[in-house]
Amino acid sequence: MSAKAPVAKPAAKAPSTSKTVTKYVNVNRGSALNVRSKASTSGSVIAKLSPGSKVSVQSESGGWSKLSINGKTGYVSTQYLSVSAPVAKPAAKAPSTSKTVTKYVNVNRGSALNVRSKASTSGNVIAKLSSGSKVSVQSESGGWSKLSINGKTGYVSTQYLSAKAPSATTPAKPAKTTTKYVDVKAGSILYLRSNASTSAKVVDRLTRGTAVKVETEANGWAKVTANGKTGYVSSEFLSATNGKTEAAKPKTKYINASPISGISMYKSASTNASIMISIAGGVPVEVYSEEKGWAKVKAYGSYGYIQSKFLSNTKPESKPNGSINPIKYVAVNPGSNLNMRSAPSTKATIIAKLARGTAVTYYSDANGWTKVTANGKTGYVSSAYLSSGANEPKTTEYTNYNLSLDEMVKIQMAANPQTDVPGWVTAKPEDVKYYLDPNNFIHDPVKSLQFMNLSKTANVQAAEINEKILSGKGMLSGKAASFIEAGQAHGVNEMYLISHALLETGNGNSQLAQGVKVNGKTVYNMYGIGASDGAAVKKGAEFAYHAGWFTPEAAIIGGAQFISEKYINVGQDTLYKMRWNPEAASNTGKATHQYATDVGWAVKQISQIHNLYALLNSYTLVYDVPVYRK
Repeated sequence: MSAKAPVAKPAAKAPSTSKTVTKYVNVNRGSALNVRSKASTSGSVIAKLSPGSKVSVQSESGGWSKLSINGKTGYVSTQYLSVSAPVAKPAAKAPSTSKTVTKYVNVNRGSALNVRSKASTSGNVIAKLSSGSKVSVQSESGGWSKLSINGKTGYVSTQYLSAKAPSATTPAKPAKTTTKYVDVKAGSILYLRSNASTSAKVVDRLTRGTAVKVETEANGWAKVTANGKTGYVSSEFLSATNGKTEAAKPKTKYINASPISGISMYKSASTNASIMISIAGGVPVEVYSEEKGWAKVKAYGSYGYIQSKFLSNTKPESKPNGSINPIKYVAVNPGSNLNMRSAPSTKATIIAKLARGTAVTYYSDANGWTKVTANGKTGYVSSAYLSSGANEPKTTEYTNYNLSLDEMVKIQMAANPQTDVPGWVTAKPEDVKYYLDPNNFIHDPVKSLQFMNLSKTANVQAAEINEKILSGKGMLSGKAASFIEAGQAHGVNEMYLISHALLETGNGNSQLAQGVKVNGKTVYNMYGIGASDGAAVKKGAEFAYHAGWFTPEAAIIGGAQFISEKYINVGQDTLYKMRWNPEAASNTGKATHQYATDVGWAVKQISQIHNLYALLNSYTLVYDVPVYRK
């Protein structure tokens, strides 16, 4: 059976064009319709079609029309195609200006109105308009007027525009202002900034009661003029009445406490707040208000808060026979505390811890216990730890800084502070705040030593130092008088010098302490000055040679100058200040000239100093505690 010849198939037909639709480009005269490589505005432009162009649309999808142009497949936006040829239109008219309003610049003669790039005082100034200039205002919103200047869109403050041109002979009236007063806490300040933002530059610092001229207020900020300067302040710290005067007439009351131990006045109504001053018993104070156990008072020229329980309407009187309760002093080892208990028993509750030198009012003795009052509390202490000596070894001073604790934390975080818990890493803000806050350490007998003023003498006795500290300490033995002389000559606490020397010389036994030959002369270096790593002995000895330290005494006295000049004698005279430098932070807004990056550095330095003081019976301490603005 023969095979059948295959049936011939017709050639494949060309794609049908019956489904294409003819449309026309419908865009403004002078414009063109982009033909893109894909159905997206991100597609490249492969051709441009003029208005009225006839096109064959193969398909439409997603707002795009597919067509063929010059043998290439392209896509155009469907919205610019129409089923009929558009009637020839004139070129598109410029936007109608019928809604614009003509106004005139109304500022003082000789002044100019700033035109800004955006409706904000932080916008760039793109032009200046003189008084009387005619402008076309397109719109107004939020106190700003939108207009066109030299082909650019700009914004001006609506308050400086008027419907009529100002008189050529009469100066334009300034915007109406009101007088208000700075209302911040006594001793605080209000920043006047270059624009309405807490990050803006500070152009002035306004004290409580300062009168300001308020031009406008918006979004919590007031534009004001004060002391000849114009800027912005937070509206919440302005008052219609003079902030210098207290609203209520004060009432005189008296401090009802021991004449010597007195009470503390705090910066705010909390025992956790910074202590400003101590007020002696019997002192009259002006009381402005009392609430929740606290009184706002004025004492010694300063405003602060004390606990109401220490106030009396009448001045405390002495006993009928004219005598007063005697004063005694806590005599425990340096760095220790004496427990005050609720009853004369070691099993009784501890109601206070009294530091060495605390003055107490004495009432009675019985069975080894003494009833006393101290720091506003009455209780019982062991009689063995009281002394009639009148010299208190510790004095506390306070330095106020013009920034808050939170502002200080922010400044320090910008300097990448470090912590070694765990490992060396960037410290968290809460860690920085903990070490910055003096209230976390001032009541600790050991950690509070970071506030010891290193420019003040300790008034130690040379004989006691030689016997209890320097005995058996190599080349430092018997050199107490030299340390005392060094401290007096260069303004450095002698105990700090001794601690430094013991550390650097390995208790007086290092090569530099024992003496090193340089050019035939024996030199000494007691503080390791110039002894850099890698060649410590050689470089330390060369430094001592050029400094002329040819005796141990010369090294002790001369070296103290180098210790003092870099930090102590430039105001960083406590370990706290060496680490944090709050004065510079307050003045510059930056963390500068700091001894270390470790947030715990100051606390870590005090153990050696504390241990040395604990060996002595005779000395004085002067503390300088920082106080940050609330």
